[in-house]
Amino acid sequence: MTVAAALLACAVLVGWLVPARLRRVDLRRRDPWVLIVAWLLSTVGFSVATVTAVVLLLVPSHGNDFVSFLHHCRDIVHGAPPQAEAFGGAVAGGLVLALAVRLAVIVVRGARRGARRRTEHLSVLRLAARGEQGGTLWLEHDQPLAFSLSGGVVVATEGLYRHLPAESVAAVLSHERAHVRGRHHLIVAIAEAVRKALPFVPLFRDAATALRDLVELAADDAAVRVHGVAAVRSALICVSGQAPGIALAMARQAVDVRLARLDCGAPHVRPVRRALTCVLTGLTATAGPLAGAAVLLLTVGLLTC
Repeated sequence: MTVAAALLACAVLVGWLVPARLRRVDLRRRDPWVLIVAWLLSTVGFSVATVTAVVLLLVPSHGNDFVSFLHHCRDIVHGAPPQAEAFGGAVAGGLVLALAVRLAVIVVRGARRGARRRTEHLSVLRLAARGEQGGTLWLEHDQPLAFSLSGGVVVATEGLYRHLPAESVAAVLSHERAHVRGRHHLIVAIAEAVRKALPFVPLFRDAATALRDLVELAADDAAVRVHGVAAVRSALICVSGQAPGIALAMARQAVDVRLARLDCGAPHVRPVRRALTCVLTGLTATAGPLAGAAVLLLTVGLLTC
């Protein structure tokens, strides 16, 4: 039971302390993709540690062979009576199963609801659009507006050309297409489903909002690489943030932070460096709770025996 307790303790630390640390990161000077990986795989690390702890409670040995290998200390290995371990394992297993079923139900319902709403919106938009060009539906409306829907559809209004120079219009479209290429809608949908299933865990509760902001920063960076900071900044100031709830709109999320980031000069990150940083961040986020539990067990063994 000691191994399971150590894993649960580290999972709790990740679930409650990591969000506060990630929220303090200066978004103006950090690569948003590294933070997206950190948020997503921190949730994976939390889940892996929790499920592993429950499995150890349910199996007969409870992971005690591993503890014995680390240190021959009977007081650590046998931390609780077998009856208590069996009861704790059954309760924890039932709780995890219930949460897994709840998450599955929410994901399925959310996917069906999202698909239905997307179909309804697209039907109306296609009727209202004056035409479709290059995967973009153009609406006859004076208000400058652009957003993207899951499935690769970008919607824009004629008001973009009336209120923005051509380079800024191109930056807006590049921003929205970056959402489509990066599967940002899927990232946000997964985070929202987990938030609804486990709202009492700060990591899951905060990840949805943070990821919505981060995918906008990532799309800004993609547009800046092609069209420059000035074009993206002009578009962000002029474009309206109105859009359907299921869409990702150009100017709805974290506008002040994004403008501040552009004023600082959005940092250009080389693809190789980004890939390496994302891999290291992902490994740390995923394996962190497991490594922390091993260190905790070793420390307790040294102090106790």
